This record gives sequence, C-alpha cells and structure tokens, in this order.
Amino acid sequence: RLAKRHIQPRLKQLAKGDGIDWATAEALAFGSLLGEGYNIRLCGQDVGRGTFSQRHAMFVCQDTENVCVPLNDGGAEGHGKIEVVNSNLSELAVLGFEYGVSIQSPATLPIWEAQFGDFNNTAQVIIDTYIASGETKWLLQSGLTMLLPHGYDGAGPEHSSSRMERFLQLCNTPMDVSRAAQNPNMHVAAPTTPAQIFHLLRRQMKRPYRKPLVVAGPKTILRLAAATSSLAEMGPGTSFQPVLADAAAAAAAASPASVRRVVLVAGKLYYDLAKARSEMDPEAAARVALLRVEELCPFPARELQAELARFPGAAEVVWCQEETMNAGAFSFVQPRLQSILPADLPLRYVGRGPLAAPVTGVTSVYKAEQAEILRSALADVAL
Repeated sequence: RLAKRHIQPRLKQLAKGDGIDWATAEALAFGSLLGEGYNIRLCGQDVGRGTFSQRHAMFVCQDTENVCVPLNDGGAEGHGKIEVVNSNLSELAVLGFEYGVSIQSPATLPIWEAQFGDFNNTAQVIIDTYIASGETKWLLQSGLTMLLPHGYDGAGPEHSSSRMERFLQLCNTPMDVSRAAQNPNMHVAAPTTPAQIFHLLRRQMKRPYRKPLVVAGPKTILRLAAATSSLAEMGPGTSFQPVLADAAAAAAAASPASVRRVVLVAGKLYYDLAKARSEMDPEAAARVALLRVEELCPFPARELQAELARFPGAAEVVWCQEETMNAGAFSFVQPRLQSILPADLPLRYVGRGPLAAPVTGVTSVYKAEQAEILRSALADVAL
C-alpha cells in the first residue's frame, strides 16, 4: 500500500518537478535541513503516519513492528537526525517537554503537531506562560513549531478550529501598524501552498535567532490538486511570502484598474473562493481580486499596502473567513487593516456570525452558511 499510494506518487512528483503536494514539500524541508546538519524532533499524536495518512515519516512492519525512518537513512557524515515520536494525548505535558527541548537545543527544530488544531486547548498554560512570553520574561528564545490542522470541513465543533484567535491575542503586533515595527514575540501563519510550508519550516532554523511558530495548517488541501507547488518555487532565490498576490487577476486581460472589490482571506477558504469566482460571469469575476494573507503575525502591513496599491479602482476591501465572527483572525486584522486603508476605502466583514462553539454540528446548516459566505464575498460587485 505504501509503495503504491505514497512512495511511487512522491517519486513521480519529484521527477516531474511539479505537482508537489504538502507532505512531500514538508519532507523536502526536513531532508534539506537534516542534510545541513540540523536535527528535527517531530512529536504528537500519530505524527509518524500523519493524522490524515499523508506523511508516513516512519514505515512500520505490520508483522514484526520493526520501524524504518527513511529520512535517517543514507546520510553522509554530519547528517542530522530526525526523531519521530508518536506521543500520548497529554498535550500539557508533551508541549511542555517540547518547549524545554527548544530552549536546550537550538540546533534542533522541535515540532509539536496536534491531531486536530483544537487539541491545543489542554496545553493552554504552556502556550500562555512559556511559548508566547518566555522571551519577554526570561530572554529565552524558542524555535518551537506548532502544527495545528485547521479548517471548517463540516466535521463539527471539535475537529475544525485551532482557535487561531487565541494565539493572535497573545501577539504583540501594534494595532496601528503605521508605527515602527516591533520585535514579534511569535509568528502565526496560515500557509496555503506546499512551497510556503517548505519555506516556513526551513526559516525556523536558517535565521540567526529563534521564534515560536504557530501554523494553522490545512486538512482538505493536503491532497487538493489546486494546492500544489513546483520544485522551482522551493529553489534558490525563493522564500516565504507573507502575502500571495492574485495570479488569476494578474493574468486576466482586464486591467487591474477594473477591480472593484479586494477580498482578503487566510487559509484554505481561498480555494473555495477561487473556484466560485471561476464559475462567475467573466466580466463580474474580473472585478474581484483575491489576496491571501499567509502570515498574520507579524502583520504584513507593507506587503498588503503594496498589493492594494495595484488596484486603484477598488471601492471596498473585504475580510472573508469561514470562522465565526468572534473567532478566526478578524478581530486581530480589523484594527490593523483600518490603520493602513485610506479613509474612503471601507472594510467589510464576511463570515459566520458570533457563536459560542467554533462551528455548527448540523451539516445542512454548515453547508448553507458556507454557501452564503461565498455568495456574500463575490456577488453584487458594482461597476
């Protein structure tokens, strides 16, 4: 099964140099760091296989239970080591241990992956007391990386949200981002392409300092055909991009001046919006630009200003999210966006209304809400 569904498709992707999926890009990041002498510690529930059967960092013989970790095989002298640790569900203890690893071993990339993003709930004291504020309180830099599968797929409240809003509330980015930049206490990202996660993971070790990284990662786009990258996007001269421009709008025959609405989105909802826009009347579709905010903290004010300047005819900016209004990134981005937008360019929210739970557990209600989000974000664009 592994040979047919995992190894052979991955080798074909690499030989072709295109269509690289998320797990392959992650493995490329790991392998390249190991080749440069860094160590990696990957810990969490079922991380060896990957919760969604996407990673397979370890091969386990079902007869003998012997384990092979391919990334540890065949390395030259000085090659780093990856530890793949399938942990128990004691997130408080596990995350606390990994934070200690990050402090004591700065040449190791320590990664804790939640089986679902919501599972960080029981480790909140470690996040608040150590990860978010350890450098400020004790001058201890940590490169701990948290991979938190996030995204609304109709799976109900407890398998949907990584509670991104909690992490953003802990970030120290000023609300008025026109002020001088502040040293961020941690990074919070919602990458949407394999190349982006490749660069994020490598950046954790390659820069000459350490910062915690929180990744609101994907579930459905792990195997989404539209969410692939080329090897060229991970090659020399490439890097992580805090904002991804609208390639479709740039390639359209219409002038960017025809864009009337700029929709900002973070995470996998982008692909739903892009698909819905592709099904619109071409003239109406050309009036909507989709910008992906890939890194929320530090807030990418300069990059957003540069992208927004490409659309001088825009009459409104929309922040679109699938999370409820009291969750997700909206409360974080709203004041920061308003501090850089011209006074005559309104900001409109599109998403679910406030709710005590992360999302409804009723499938029919979920689908109706999701359809309304897409409709409201894209429909009725004035000429």
